[in-house]
Amino acid sequence: MKADVQTTVTVPVPAPHHGNETYRALVWRRLKRSWTGMIGLIFVCLLMIMTIFAEFFSPVDPKLTGVGFAPPQTISITDQEGNLVWPRTYQVGEGTELDPITFQPIVGPDYTNPKDLGFFVKGFSYRLLGLIPTDRHFFGAVDGTPVNFLGTDKFGRDVLSRIFYGSRVSLMIALTVVFIVTVVGTTIGMVSGYFGGRFDNWMQRFVELVLAFPQLPLYLALTSLIPVTAPTNVFLAFVIVVMSALGWAQMSREVRGKTLALARIDYVRAAMAIGATDRRIIFQHIFPNVMSHVIVSVTLAIPSVVLLESFLGFLGFAVKPPLISWGLMLQDTSTYSVIGSYPWILSPVAFVLVTVFAFNALGDGLRDAVDPY
Repeated sequence: MKADVQTTVTVPVPAPHHGNETYRALVWRRLKRSWTGMIGLIFVCLLMIMTIFAEFFSPVDPKLTGVGFAPPQTISITDQEGNLVWPRTYQVGEGTELDPITFQPIVGPDYTNPKDLGFFVKGFSYRLLGLIPTDRHFFGAVDGTPVNFLGTDKFGRDVLSRIFYGSRVSLMIALTVVFIVTVVGTTIGMVSGYFGGRFDNWMQRFVELVLAFPQLPLYLALTSLIPVTAPTNVFLAFVIVVMSALGWAQMSREVRGKTLALARIDYVRAAMAIGATDRRIIFQHIFPNVMSHVIVSVTLAIPSVVLLESFLGFLGFAVKPPLISWGLMLQDTSTYSVIGSYPWILSPVAFVLVTVFAFNALGDGLRDAVDPY
């Protein structure tokens, strides 16, 4: 008689997940909890896309002239009888009557000549990313005629297209200045805090001397040294150098403070004991630990440079034509009569405010995200 054989099936139990996460994953998970930080990140991404593909988003050639100080062309979804139609706009033209204050022809919409709007329409030719020739634009008139969604300036150039093109120069100046300030300030701060002693004392006296300069008068004095006939690239490079030379000191002071604390930590002392070089200790042991503070400082420094460039451009000390920047566009708002009669000239201010808010919100979110770690 055979005995029954019982077989036991062993089900493998998965190993418990300990939830190990990298530093980036921890920061990203905490950043996602900050709704202001995420809004700032979204706006920053949109600004970068707008800057890179400025030609694609510009409905009109920014150098094309037309009716000066033409009001914005509104988008309508109804015709003159009130019937629903495809989104359209009406061409702005000069009338026969004169403005009693400015004595210029009164401009207004021509309701007899509607222009249908659409996406991915044809317009002026350009090279996408400087390589691909095309004439497609994100939004505009179907028949390819110019549409001024934010009106025109005193020379009849489209304000919205010039804002898109101006974002390249304004953000390029801000990113270049912040990059130079970050590299120079971080390096000097780490070296000064790590070595200490007499070198640190002399370096901090030099930093204090740079911080003691009144920046605005110095900006105006230095930029006025460049002759008006100088090439635009030379003037732009000089402005970047001046901003960078006066901005690295604050970053250096902040990084030095963190380096003084990190230089006394056990793993740094252990690296010194086994004979690691100073360069290896600074850039492989101290630098990764100050990187979180540097990233937050960068996001908070970019809006400051954007505001400074806009202010200097408004005073005429930033970029020169034919370059376009937000500060240069604000020169048209130098008189109250222009602002009162043509308020759409202030449109670049809205983009400056959005840029400042986006980077500040992202910086605040990053600061809260990296603090616990």
